[in-house]
Amino acid sequence: MIRHRRTAGAATALALGVVAVLGFATPASAHVTIAPEVAEQGDYTRFAFRVPNESDTASTTKLEIFLPENAAIGSVSTTPVQGWTVAVEKRRVDPPILVHGAEISDVVAKVTWTASGDAGIAPGTFLEFPVMMGPLPEVDQVVFKALQTYSDGGVVRWIDEPQPGGEEPAAPAAVLSLTAAGTPTQGAAGAPAPEAADDGDDGDGDGLSVGLGVAGLVAGVGGLVLGGLAFARTRRDADTVDRGGEATTTTASS
Repeated sequence: MIRHRRTAGAATALALGVVAVLGFATPASAHVTIAPEVAEQGDYTRFAFRVPNESDTASTTKLEIFLPENAAIGSVSTTPVQGWTVAVEKRRVDPPILVHGAEISDVVAKVTWTASGDAGIAPGTFLEFPVMMGPLPEVDQVVFKALQTYSDGGVVRWIDEPQPGGEEPAAPAAVLSLTAAGTPTQGAAGAPAPEAADDGDDGDGDGLSVGLGVAGLVAGVGGLVLGGLAFARTRRDADTVDRGGEATTTTASS
């Protein structure tokens, strides 16, 4: 009984060492998203709608992105995606909005990409659909609802809007956060790159990052080693206890 308990404890220690290296495996919510997720109001920015395939057997064959009715975007340009065709639908707005200094009354309402032949998004893969959009509206966020159609006829509706202070919805829509003009945005496409310092600070930063990464790997490997040693020591102690019991039994028989 003691041997089984000690063996189980050693196995647990070994498992913890493995987790230290590989990390905890947690389920991820794979849905249609937009990248970057932050941009500046009034700007023209290049985005990509990222579409993962969640089916084990079917391919994604169509993507429909709906632009919000309460935050019109006047100009939407697409980039060709190999094996896919694109269609743009417009709607009329009143009052008109300014695009490149001119008033326009027709804005994009929906963009649809459709796969040709076997160009669909296969199980276990994802694809990006690039667009250039602007001028971005003067609102805090823009919600892009999406429909994802599979080759087996299934349709996933990524249309749930985020609720302030609430949990992530089951089928969340893609959300773009917008900052006021002149506010620095991290990771936004087209943002100016920081100027290189002359005193070599960048090199020190890179060295620190590498050092921290190596330290983390060493710590993880150390966890594996300790787990293995604990397991081996427990097995050795358990064998010693077993041999001691056998010797005692033999002596009593004599």
